[in-house]
Amino acid sequence: MKAYFDYINANGGVNGRKITLISHDDKYLPRLAATQTTKLVLNDKVFAIVGALGTATHSNAYTAAKLAKNNVPSLFVNTGFSGFANKAKYPTAFMVLPSYAMEAKIMAKFIKDNPALAPQASFLIAQDDEFGIDGVGGFKSAGHTFAAAPTLYPQGGLTAALAEGALTRLSAVPGKPILVLFGTTDTTATILKAAEKLCLVKDASGCPASTVSKFTFLAGSVGADANTLLALGVKATTVDGVVTASFFPDAKDATDPYVKQFTEINTKYNKGVTFDNTVLQGMNSAMLTVQALRAAGKNLTRTGLMNAIDTKGSTFASAGLVPLNYSATSRVGYNGYWLGQLNAKGELKPFGGKLTLYTTDSASAPVAASTFVRKSIPKNGIPNN
Repeated sequence: MKAYFDYINANGGVNGRKITLISHDDKYLPRLAATQTTKLVLNDKVFAIVGALGTATHSNAYTAAKLAKNNVPSLFVNTGFSGFANKAKYPTAFMVLPSYAMEAKIMAKFIKDNPALAPQASFLIAQDDEFGIDGVGGFKSAGHTFAAAPTLYPQGGLTAALAEGALTRLSAVPGKPILVLFGTTDTTATILKAAEKLCLVKDASGCPASTVSKFTFLAGSVGADANTLLALGVKATTVDGVVTASFFPDAKDATDPYVKQFTEINTKYNKGVTFDNTVLQGMNSAMLTVQALRAAGKNLTRTGLMNAIDTKGSTFASAGLVPLNYSATSRVGYNGYWLGQLNAKGELKPFGGKLTLYTTDSASAPVAASTFVRKSIPKNGIPNN
């Protein structure tokens, strides 16, 4: 985000103002998130919070820092917990990621509509917090039935031994079961490395050359960042074939205009940092922020900024391949996904070679194929709304 803001500042800023980004590390700990966010509001006196990460962290921080009482906007929260779209509970918050419930519903339709997957037994391993609960609810809403009750675990609580035990039990299931992984990337890595150790994936070290992958791994978007999986020690041959969801172009797709422009900005203003999906998400949220500031006008107020997103946010240019859903009654960001398969290089390619976009809501609306076409990126990546 800072790289993009620095780029905008170098090109005149927004309405004559420069953007200052202040950040404090909360180490992904809810209690520390509360402390650091309170510091941003009371000590740093920030105008708004942008890009807060995590469900437990930001829900705790939102309350502790009294963002609602202080009328501090919390823009483009980086979590798929559908609760942040509840305007009564989080009146100054705006989601950006599609909800976990949406993702689960779309995954359920994907399984149902795929002839190779539909006949197979499916199982769910998920976190036991709002993340997993949203996912479980989404699958239930879609009418998807798992072959057994979901395996739920506390965040960070799925050890290698527990993963190996679960995979050993599931390996006895006939066919090629679908293992849906609804957790963070570190947990996905733990499960995939356990599969390598148990010779349940192709080309695993010390396993017979004839070994084939026992499972189809279907990982949630939050838990399938290829670069992170590889950095955590998962073999490239294991990453190859993992199915996951995305609402963005792949960060390695140099033909995509948004990826191309953001990569150029990253090279100049974020030196030494590899452009990946995390950088793409950050720059995209920064671009949305700049458009919101422009839409709010020169006489900037917090209420004016939030009203600008409510009234104009759905029209903002963005890298997302599905619509933004901001309105006077909606704080929902993106509302859909496409399904792809990772290759050994960590590239996400459309499953079956054809990109199909799906949209839905977090409740009972059906999953539908989308014909949405995003806006072209503004010239040089600088908003002109």
